[in-house]
Amino acid sequence: MIPNTTLSLTATVHTQLHTHLFPGDGKESAAVLVCSRVPGSRKRILVREVILVPHEVCTRRTDCSLTWPASYIEKAIDVAETENLGIVLLHSHPNGYPAFSHTDDESDREVMPCIFAAFEAWHGSAVMLPTGAVFGRLYDRHGQHTPIDLVSITGHDLHFWWRDDLASGVNRPMAFTPAMTCEVSRLTVVVIGISGTGSPTAEQVSRLGFGRVIGIDFDHVEHKNLNRILNTTFEDAEECRLKVDAFAERANGYRAEPYFEGIASNMMSREAVLALARADVIFCCVDTHRGRMIADRAAAAFLLPLIDVGVGIPTRNTGHGLAIAEVTGRIDYVYPGGSSLRDRCVYTPESLQAEALAEEDPTAHAERVKAGYIEGLPNQAPAVIALNMRAASAGVLEFIARAYPFRHEPNSNYARTKFMLAETFEEFTPESEFTTKPTSLLAKGAAEPLLGLPALGQEDE
Repeated sequence: MIPNTTLSLTATVHTQLHTHLFPGDGKESAAVLVCSRVPGSRKRILVREVILVPHEVCTRRTDCSLTWPASYIEKAIDVAETENLGIVLLHSHPNGYPAFSHTDDESDREVMPCIFAAFEAWHGSAVMLPTGAVFGRLYDRHGQHTPIDLVSITGHDLHFWWRDDLASGVNRPMAFTPAMTCEVSRLTVVVIGISGTGSPTAEQVSRLGFGRVIGIDFDHVEHKNLNRILNTTFEDAEECRLKVDAFAERANGYRAEPYFEGIASNMMSREAVLALARADVIFCCVDTHRGRMIADRAAAAFLLPLIDVGVGIPTRNTGHGLAIAEVTGRIDYVYPGGSSLRDRCVYTPESLQAEALAEEDPTAHAERVKAGYIEGLPNQAPAVIALNMRAASAGVLEFIARAYPFRHEPNSNYARTKFMLAETFEEFTPESEFTTKPTSLLAKGAAEPLLGLPALGQEDE
């Protein structure tokens, strides 16, 4: 079942909290989380700021109870109230008890009305266990609570803690097993671009069993791209069908109930960004800088993992004509709080400006599109499906490696994978090789304008 409520935090914040909540003395500790939410209908809250309660200010700390000053909640209210952010009270269970205790229930009954009296938002409480697992609940103003179905942690590795697994003690699934399929059936994936690399990516995540697959692409099927877009037909091209509609028709035939949703929208639209906010993971399979920029900003703002896939065939002039210099594929894994695609120069302010200018000039834009995959060789129907599928497969395997680790080395060594088929060479770049610049977008959530871009203002709805 797709989760109704989710709490998300970065791996950095999770490590900070675990260190504080389990100082080694076997006693409970506390922190206050100030949380934003994603835009749209999904009930997903994001940890934006952490207020640690010092151990020494607590008037009582035992292995099963805790009393701490209300001033730390008041501080959180001061921070949260101006933007109508939520407050989640977090404490530890050093004894590993995987449920709220009667003491926890009594404390919430006393404290939650006070928080709601200050202002209404998505407030709640949560518990961290020694394993790092977190569970929680959200309250309404009447004191009724709803359990948080999923707590997700995004970093070099991806962690998903499910409410219904904690009590049963179910271990994390192993990669490539039915248990992995069962878990991904509860997750939502967005694939940006349902074309050359996007259609084989969408095909794979569909066959892997993701519970909901959302494809974003505003373009139509043409005869020239039938040789590289999966699930498209001659009739689709004749009828100039939307790529997402053609894919949806075939993909939804794989299962008893529809699960693939197509969004025929440009990435510079609120509709596309609201679709990204419904995701648990984003695959970016576009050849535009602005598309990658939107995915990059959404990953930071909504605390999502992002996998960006690109391919290219540079050429060289031999004096006897053009020849293939290399056949390349690139897979970048980006997590919130780590280096972004912009930090890695996948796009730059200059490239964004140049792209915008090219699209304002139809002739220049046509030349850019005409160049296609093979640099220096105009080709409207390049035979690149094998290259695209190689890159798409590497991108999907990158998600699996992060969520269900199978590598012998840490995933931090694989921030970027690049393969070069002419040289039969594959290289990997660790996260430490990239310089991470701070961003104000981290866990910004539904704050307007969306993603900090005035072009995505509410008036566009």
